[in-house]
Amino acid sequence: MKRDLVFVVTLISLAFLSLFRSGYPQHIAEESCSVQILVPGLKGDAGDKGEKGALGRPGRAGPPGEKGSVGDKGPKGSIGRHGKIGPIGSKGGKGDGGDVGPRGPDGEPGIPCECGQLRKAFGEMDIQVTQLTTELKFIKNALPSPAVVAGMRETDSKIYLLVKEEKKYIDAQSYCQGRGGTLSMPKDETTNNMIASYINQAALTRVFIGINDLEKEGQFVYSDRSPMQTFNKWRGGEPNNAYDDEDCVEMVDSGGWNDVSCHLTMYFICEFDKENV
Repeated sequence: MKRDLVFVVTLISLAFLSLFRSGYPQHIAEESCSVQILVPGLKGDAGDKGEKGALGRPGRAGPPGEKGSVGDKGPKGSIGRHGKIGPIGSKGGKGDGGDVGPRGPDGEPGIPCECGQLRKAFGEMDIQVTQLTTELKFIKNALPSPAVVAGMRETDSKIYLLVKEEKKYIDAQSYCQGRGGTLSMPKDETTNNMIASYINQAALTRVFIGINDLEKEGQFVYSDRSPMQTFNKWRGGEPNNAYDDEDCVEMVDSGGWNDVSCHLTMYFICEFDKENV
């Protein structure tokens, strides 16, 4: 306030000086009584508080405050949604056995039967199943290609397999020996008839059998080198050693024997001892 007052007084003084310098002193003297000096008055009383102004624009965000202390633990929240089902756990140990339950009611009486006949039938079926299982196992283990085998025949002590692969006599013998057997050796009428039937059922006309005179001309022996005794099935005029080149033997579908060249190729029948199967 003092500065304002001094400023006003200074202005008035300058105004008077300029009037005097301008050459109009008389005029100023005449009208000096009409000049008013403006002097600020005393400070008035404080007015009433005005109305609240409009909300100003938001200021800039201040710097983050210091981290406060940890508050008290809040109340437990409500149960959330069920999560995914977890993996199956490992199998637990076997539990203790439970108590024996009460005996159940008696069943209806069965239908009477002749058990002796059933037991006999079941026994025969078991024997057949055992034989078939043994035969199948033998075919799988003894022969690399069961598809070339035309079924199987057997006696009390032997198993016979007709192999539908054309081979020379020596190769056929090696084939059978390599699987634990030999070329078939019909040493009696029953075995000879069985092999002949086997050939017919396979729709063949002839096969190699295990008889030859490779070591000594005219002295035929079996493939296991045992001598031929009283039994033989030579066809009429056989053996004739045609062209001096027939040292091996074939059986035709009628059951008869012919001496033939060992270099011919034909199907053959292997023979196996059951005890070695």
